[in-house]
Amino acid sequence: MPIGVWTTASRSSGKPRSSPFFRCNIWHVKGRDRDLLIDTGMGIRPLAATIAGITDKPVLAVASHGHVDHIGGHHEFSDRAVHRAEAETLASPDRHNTIAEPYLTDDMFLTAAPSDFVAATFCVKAAPATQLLAEGDVIDLGDRSLEVLHLPGHSPGSIALWEKASGLLFSGDTVYDGPLIDDFHHSVVADYVASMERLRNIPAQAIHAGHFESFGRARLIALIDEYIAGKRRAGCVVGER
Repeated sequence: MPIGVWTTASRSSGKPRSSPFFRCNIWHVKGRDRDLLIDTGMGIRPLAATIAGITDKPVLAVASHGHVDHIGGHHEFSDRAVHRAEAETLASPDRHNTIAEPYLTDDMFLTAAPSDFVAATFCVKAAPATQLLAEGDVIDLGDRSLEVLHLPGHSPGSIALWEKASGLLFSGDTVYDGPLIDDFHHSVVADYVASMERLRNIPAQAIHAGHFESFGRARLIALIDEYIAGKRRAGCVVGER
């Protein structure tokens, strides 16, 4: 399955510029009739020209959720999609709803920050959605289809895209192989646990996440179980599987 990946606006001369946690994965899924971009990074460096250099197909840019490190390049694309719960964030981003404040800092860079970047004032550009997504919607690329899974918890409109035919799951920030975050101002732990329980029943074989490396089903189950067990130890009210 043709898939490409980049890390968000963090490379200069091929070397990582930002710390690993801020390197959002940008997934480029090639289709017969159109291509799909899952997330667009922070928007510190242009993205559309890079994509245009490797495809002549129309491109739909989907936001897995509305956080600053995932939607920064959406304004560069004419077709944009996001879950309806975070449509306002994409249309009118500010430092609060994108969680740029207080999480974005100058020390996120391993080398000198770009000369025009100021962490204290940075905000991504508005990019109103041309398509609002909901649970069960299907994104059709012509020869492949991906189903929208609404998985709130990390944020209200977090989604994953599930390609049943190939067993591929693009999980956004709902689950990745690193410390999962559920303490943003709009995070809801109970919703996150329910989303994790649901993911456990999706027969995904390869998981391409919003951060860090891809992994297989065994690691997916381990990450889900670790998260839920941690919430139980912390005294969160969760149901049994």
